[in-house]
Parts: sequence; C-alpha cells; structure tokens
Amino acid sequence: MHAHPAFYGFVELRPARRGGLVNGERGAAMTTNRIDLIRPDAPDLAARGPHRVGVTTLSAVNPGQPDIARAVAGRPLPVYDRPFTLEVWYPAEVAPGTPPTPYENVLLRDGETRATLHGQAVRDAAPAPAGPCPLVILSHGYPGNRFLLGHLGENLASKGYVVASIDHADSTYADQGAFGSTLVNRPLDQKFVLDEIDRLSRTPGNLLAGLVDASRAALVGYSMGGYGVVISAGGGLAPAAVTFDWAPPDGLLARHVAGSAEHRALADPRFKAFVAIAPWGMEKGFWEAEGLAGVRGPILFVAGDADDISGYAGGVRKLFDLSTKADRALLTFENANHNAAAPIPAPAESWFMSENLGFSPFDHYADPVWDTVRMNNVAQHFLTAFLGLHVRGDEAMQPYLDLCERAADGIWSTEVDGTPRPDHSYWKGFQNRTAAGLRLSRTKPPAE
Repeated sequence: MHAHPAFYGFVELRPARRGGLVNGERGAAMTTNRIDLIRPDAPDLAARGPHRVGVTTLSAVNPGQPDIARAVAGRPLPVYDRPFTLEVWYPAEVAPGTPPTPYENVLLRDGETRATLHGQAVRDAAPAPAGPCPLVILSHGYPGNRFLLGHLGENLASKGYVVASIDHADSTYADQGAFGSTLVNRPLDQKFVLDEIDRLSRTPGNLLAGLVDASRAALVGYSMGGYGVVISAGGGLAPAAVTFDWAPPDGLLARHVAGSAEHRALADPRFKAFVAIAPWGMEKGFWEAEGLAGVRGPILFVAGDADDISGYAGGVRKLFDLSTKADRALLTFENANHNAAAPIPAPAESWFMSENLGFSPFDHYADPVWDTVRMNNVAQHFLTAFLGLHVRGDEAMQPYLDLCERAADGIWSTEVDGTPRPDHSYWKGFQNRTAAGLRLSRTKPPAE
C-alpha cells in the first residue's frame, strides 16, 4: 500500500558542519523535492563549495546524424539533425538575498507526471569571474533526463566546475525510443557535447564565453550513461555485441567494437577523468577482456553490490577487474541496488502506483536499503576528491582516496582534541561510524 504523497518530502535540513545553510535555507528546507540536501553526517567533501550557482538551459543540434531509432534492416539509413537539450550549472555572481530558482515542470519516470524540484541555482545568473573552469558532462540512464543527476550538477558547480547535463534523444521519459539508438548514440552524444561546450566557450557574447576550459574535462554517466563512459574511456565492445537482439540492424553498432577505426577516433585527450556509475552491459556480454584492456583512466566505477540491472560480480566489478591498463577505483555500496548514488531523491509526486508503468515511479529513484540523500552525499564527496585530483591536479585530494578497502576495517583512534593517533585508519573525511557499508578498491596499471 502506498501512502499519499502529501505525507512525504518534508525533511528538516539541519546546519551541516561544513557548508552550512545559505540565504535563509532553514525555512526553505521544509519544501518538498530538494536536490541539495547535505546531511549532518555527510563526509567532508560533500559540502557545497564557495561559489553561488547559476543554471541555464541550452539547445543544440548535431546535424546530419544517422537516425538509428528509425533504422530498418536492409533499407537505406535515414539521416536527421539530432537535437539536444542541456542543463548547464556554473559558478555565478548572485546578489545577497537572491532566492534560488525552482526547476519547474520536470517530467518524472512515468512520462506523464511533472514536479517542481528545489535546489540552490539561480536561473541565468551572471557567471562569476572564476573561469576558465573545468568541464563535467553528466549522462543519464535509459530512460532518464538531464535532472536525474542534478544534485551533482549543483554541487560540482559550487566548487568551480561548469557542469553540462544531457537530455539524450530517444532515451528520455518523454522520448523513449528504440534501445539500439542508445547503444550507438550514447558515446557519440557525450563527445558531441564536449565539442559543443568547447565551441560555446569560444563564442563571444555567449553566457559560457571564457568560462569553460574544455581541455580539462570529466565524463560522468549512470547506467546507460555509464555504458557510454566505458566506451568513451577506450573500452571497445566485443564483436558479438553487434549481433545481439538489443543492437540496431545492419551492423550499425560495429563502430564501437574494439579495434574499429571509429572507436579509435572516439578517444579524446580532453577527458582527464571518467566516472561510470552502475554501467550497464558487461553482464550481458557487451565487453570482453581484449576490449576492456583499451580502457584508459583515471576511471572511477560506482556500484551497489546487489545491482540486479547491471550486475555486480559479473557486471560492474568485472568491468573494474578487466580494465587492467587503467588507473581505476571502484566504490561499492554494500546491499545497494541499481540506483546507488546517482538519482536525485524521489520527488513526492512519484510516490504512487503507475498503471502506465506497472510499478511506482518511486522505484526509479530510490533504493530499498540506502537513504538516497546519504548516497548522494557520499557520491559528492568522492567525485570531489577524484575529479579534484585527476582533473585539477590537486594533490590534497589524494588522502581522501588512499583508504583501507573496507570502511568497516578502519580504526577510529584520536586524541581528545581530535588529533589522529598513529593507529587511526578510519576513512578520511568521514565522522566516526559513518562510513559503514562502503568499500573502495583501487588498482593502478602495471608499469610498462
């Protein structure tokens, strides 16, 4: 039985140890559908950064692209101008007391219900003189939309990144087309958006002009977005993937097979780091060892070890293990399922049974074991450390990644004043007892 949505979403946001409340958030904290919550027990680097955040919506078109969703075996491949809607967060100059702008009419998983989300960003605010800022590209799952990872968009922008989140055509709640289109287009979309933001940053008069340094970029993807990340990072597909039932007709997926000229050309040195959250496909046979040997990191995999969509032992963990030539890490949420870390908290309007879906849209956002805000905060912490180290070259982030593998094995041992004793090995940035249920595996490639 599902209770009425009115009973949910009223969460009191207490002042965090770091980051705190800004612009009278205490009152706003009682609003439903917040994507910006920082729990009092959040790890250190989850806190918002020093910048206020602006947000803008951009449209773009990649002309003359193969229309994979409408491909028919044995017939000429149609061509069209592939459309994009991007939500872009950035450091902004905001006058004191200016309230954040709600995200209105955001479509939910059922493709029918709309909700208003609340965060920290101010619509079309003037960019702060913080540039040129590194670029982070966010890529949602199938289906999804550009708001699904919105908590990361705002959080990273407050720390001096420009963050561009993609609505992938044929793969959104409003436009869920043939799956073969996602298989082919996901890494191509990711590369196009990198090129497009780079172009806009060089276009006089554009909001992003001079604000973005696209030569220092990171790619973050969830589920099918993570599939695209692995391909973009150099993980060419197995030849057999071209013939799978999911694949488009006439061998159109062959361009992403390991060793193909098209896949080699996809590599882009502007990407300095990759994050693949619950990447789909390994358990279904889309990769094999030879292709994954092409992955070049640094790459951070994130997964729940109870993931029944992408798989864990034969899925994400195997991707991590077989990416043998990459500087790589795997953050595991014990007992979490496919929704580990990436989606925003389930909007109040999703707490109902959908006859259209046959399940509650809530299930698309939430995890049965882990609190979503908790997972979001952990993701914000580790992405801040990982991107800070590998995109910005900030060596101060290294200790946040040099951890004992199982957080439960860490020892909390400090003096009365909080100074760590020699045997202190608890995860850096976490308060005592708050890293439970997490593991971080790290492996560097052998010296050549």
